[in-house]
Amino acid sequence: MLTGAPMSAAELARELDITQANASYHLRTLAKAGQVEVAATESVRGGQAKKYRYRYSEGTGRSTEESRPARSADPDEWRPYIDVLHQELVRRSAQRIDGQALSADAEVWLTPETWRKTMQLVKEASRLVHEEALRPHAPGSVHVNFQAELFRMHDDRDESDAAR
Repeated sequence: MLTGAPMSAAELARELDITQANASYHLRTLAKAGQVEVAATESVRGGQAKKYRYRYSEGTGRSTEESRPARSADPDEWRPYIDVLHQELVRRSAQRIDGQALSADAEVWLTPETWRKTMQLVKEASRLVHEEALRPHAPGSVHVNFQAELFRMHDDRDESDAAR
């Protein structure tokens, strides 16, 4: 929602059909977590409305989350994030329409060079999607899902994995 254009809590509430208080609470929480940032403020009936936008680091082509120090590989720490990704995929899949689509799933072994190239290609696709995102329902736009989760995995046969 906040990738294509900054939105105020009131605008987000209308878009999601939720209360403004609920939208405002979640925006403040996301801002505190570094996931969105205040992109602008505007005067509204004597007060100031903040407009929030998803944080994307254009200079590196990486999401804000990726720009931070590496997270733990502990599955218990990642479980809530993965659960949310799954829930979002289920929700979005219910809105899927016939036509052009792509789905990929792989658990494979690659050369380090192929892995680096794969990561770079997905980063480029993510950068393109984020930089070219339009305001929700913009004329001439199509509503799409883009999710990617790439990571290295332990190889139980390779003891040197622990050192990497």
